Order: sequence, then C-alpha cells, then structure tokens
Amino acid sequence: MLRSGERTTSRPEAASRRRAAYRITAATVLGVVVLAVLGAVMGPQWDPVPLSDPLTVQTPSTVIGAAGTTGSYEVKTSVVTVQLDGETIDARISEPVGLDGPKPGVVFIHGAGTGRYEIAFLAQAHDLAASGIVAMVPNKRLDTYTTRHRDYVGMAHDYDASVKLLQNHPGVDPDRVGLYAESEGGWIAPVIAAEDPTLGFVVLVSSPVVPPRQQAAFAVDSYLRNTGVPHGVFRAIPRAVGMSIPGGGFEYADFDVTPYQRRMTQPVLVVYGTGDASMPTIQGALQVIDDTALAGNGDVTVRYYAGANHGIRVNGVVDADFVRDLSGWVLGLPGTAGAEPRVAGDQPVQTYVAAPVSRPHWNSSVVLALTGLAVALIVLGPLAVAVARGAEAALDRVRDRPSAPGPRFAHGILPRLLAVGTGAILTVVALIWYIVSVARLALNYQHDDLVVQGGWILVRLLGVAVVLGAVLLARRYGQARATGARPAPGVLRTLVLWGGVVGSGILLVVLAYWGVYQLGI
Repeated sequence: MLRSGERTTSRPEAASRRRAAYRITAATVLGVVVLAVLGAVMGPQWDPVPLSDPLTVQTPSTVIGAAGTTGSYEVKTSVVTVQLDGETIDARISEPVGLDGPKPGVVFIHGAGTGRYEIAFLAQAHDLAASGIVAMVPNKRLDTYTTRHRDYVGMAHDYDASVKLLQNHPGVDPDRVGLYAESEGGWIAPVIAAEDPTLGFVVLVSSPVVPPRQQAAFAVDSYLRNTGVPHGVFRAIPRAVGMSIPGGGFEYADFDVTPYQRRMTQPVLVVYGTGDASMPTIQGALQVIDDTALAGNGDVTVRYYAGANHGIRVNGVVDADFVRDLSGWVLGLPGTAGAEPRVAGDQPVQTYVAAPVSRPHWNSSVVLALTGLAVALIVLGPLAVAVARGAEAALDRVRDRPSAPGPRFAHGILPRLLAVGTGAILTVVALIWYIVSVARLALNYQHDDLVVQGGWILVRLLGVAVVLGAVLLARRYGQARATGARPAPGVLRTLVLWGGVVGSGILLVVLAYWGVYQLGI
C-alpha cells in the first residue's frame, strides 16, 4: 500500500519520460554534430608536413678550423651618435685596449622588441672586444618600428648607417666589418649584405629565415606539441596566425628574405641552439646554404650548440663555446670562411616543415565584433527587462496604486534563456583562460596535464552543456506554444528572447570555429 502523499509512476508516464529524454539527447547530439561540421568548414585545418630532408652534423665539436687566435684584452666603451634619415640614435662601441693595428668590427642587429645597448648583447659585445674585435651595439630606431608596422628594408638602411660609422671608426679595418643579427635581425642582415658590397661578413644567430607568419605558426606548433595539448587544439593555429587584420598593417608578416639571401656573397656563420623550439633549425640552415649557393657563395659555416635557447644561452648564460667560436671565426677570416667541417655541433631535431599558412575566411575584427555583439545581446536584454520592471513599480508607487502584474515570460522560458546565454559566455571565458594558460606553459616549456588535458575537457563539456540548454529552451518554447501561451509577451520580451537566442547562437558558432565542438572532422 502507498502511504499518504506517495504516488507511483504509471508505465505510460515512464515511457513518455524516456521518449523525452531520448529526444533531448538526440537533439543535443545533433546540435553538437552540426556545430562540429560548421567549425570544420569555416576555416582551414592544420596538417604540417613532416621534414623529409634531415641535416646531419659532421662532428659534435663546434670548433672552427683555421679559427683566429683570440686575445685577452681590457675593454673600453664609448657612446656615439648615428645619423639616420630624419632621426639619430645612440650606439655603444666596445673595443680592446692595447691592441695595435686595424681590427675587425661587428655591428649588432637586434631581435624583436625595443632593443637598447644598455641591456642587449652585453656579454657578446664585451667578449668580442676582449678577444680583439670592435663591437658596436646601436639602439633600435623606434619611431618607425611598431607592432603593426615594420619595414625590414628600411631598417636595413638604418643599420647600414651604423656599419658605415664603424668602418670609419679609428683602429677599425673597414674591409673587415660585418653583422651579428639575432632572431628578427635575420630578416634585416641579408638585405644589408645584398645591397652593401663593402660588408665583410654576416653572422645569423637563431635566424627564422622563413617569412614571419610561417615562423610564428611553426613556433606555436612546436610549443603546443611540447606542452602536450590535445590534437584538436592545433586547429586554432592557422585560424589565429593566418588571420588577416583589417585597416592595414602587419604586411611584414609575409616578408620574404629569400631574394636577398640569394644575393649574399659574404662569408656567413649560421648559429642555432638545439634547445630553441621556436626556429626551424634544420630548414633554416639548409635554406641559407641553398640560397647563397645561387650567388656562387659556398662560404657558409653552421654550428649547433647543445641545449642552448633562442639567445644561445644555457641556464641563463651565453654559451662559452659559442663566444669562442664566434670570435675565432671573425678573427680567422677569410681562412675560416670555407673551413671544414661546415656543419658541426649538437645534432638538431626538426620534425615538421615551416610552411605557408592557410588563410581563414574570417578576419580578427569580424570574430571580435561578432563576439562583442553576442555578449551585448545576451546581457542587455535581461537588464532591459529588469529596468522596465523597476520603472513600472516606481510609477505605481508614485501614483499610489498597487502594482499590477504585467506580462511575464511563459513558465520556464526566462531561466532557460539566462542559463543558455550565461553558459555560452562562461564557455568563451573558459576557452580564453585555456588558451592563455596553455600559451604560458608552452612559452616556459612546462607541462601540466591537469590544465592541458583537464582544461580542454572542461571547455568542451561546458560547450556541450550550452547546447543541451538550448535544446531545453527550444523544447519549453514549443510546449508553451502548444498550450496557447505566449512565450514572450510584449515587444520588449520578444526582443529579449530572440536577442538572447541570436547572441547565444553566435557564441556557439564562434566556439565551433575555435574547435570546441570538433569531432575529428
């Protein structure tokens, strides 16, 4: 017997609930599949090509044959002013004390950022000077250098002014002045070498060689693989790196240094650290060798330093063997230009080719604008309803009359609408948090499975929950219509309902675009 207040569920009612649960589940699965397909067709995939042309070092020793004898001199420094086109910069010159006779000179070219001689290349410039080489570190010209606009050819002309100044510096042999270019400087030095026949040599340190967009995609891929992210995350690489920016700017992302490298006739020293995952260390060296060969230049020496990072540092200190080899190579020219072995040091590893990046159909402004519009539609609607209710209540108090219940959403509509909109926004926030967290881990070469794997699962579960909420909202809307009720009476509530639906739909598409719903399609 049943106690008072207890009830039992009839078989037809239980069957009806099972059918409802089945329909809700099927609709949710269908929604996820549709979003997965949309995500797949809205942008390019990421499928890097494995490197099939390996490079084998000839000996683990980095010592350069015929290297010049390095001295051990005291170093004095001075600051000079370099006149550029419409601007001046300061430069620090470090030179050996007590060394008579014409000396070779090196002009340093900065990598990305606001390079200044007070903080950049301190160890390298000092050690070169102590060995008998005059080292000049100019400040980077910043009035023409921004995140959005960079002119590598123009920057080459600016750095060449420093070359000319050092060539005329007392005690410097003008025929033995060359360049030390690091990272981004690798897109600048070949321009100078191709256009200035008086340049004596070129040192390319951690040079990207390939265009900036290709290098960026390669670096992101390497970092993500090092971090161990799920495969689906890689889809974001071409959609982020390949994205075009409206309004101009960032044209330098596709700058190709190849035509200039093919005109370099000076001896070239190519240097990489095997602990640097951001550069195509094998592909870069091979391309420099191939490009210079087209100019009839076979004087390319390649060195790899074990465990050294992008700045050829190990445990924060510039690799001592690198400084020794660099000084010996410069001092030994021209004898060191073609000295054997040409390729030596630690064995480099490069798994994939740094190749052209597929371009997505969308640009960043469109994605950001759609996301902002969607959030506004979701948030402003309920706020408008709350303000309207407050205004109605205040008007009733002023008129000293009891508040009359105004039109309301049909039962269950507003809570579900708020749940879907809030869930969509939270999923976007979670995705941003995940991307930032993974980027931080990748850049610091750290692993955290809880963040990398668990975070991605969390983002995807949130995304599925939003689809489920949308299905429940649609179901409740249909039930209200079936009973003759108005789901959202009045113009304001109709706008709020459909504004929230459209806003949530836009966010679901944005999430699909970034791979939250991808199913390996």
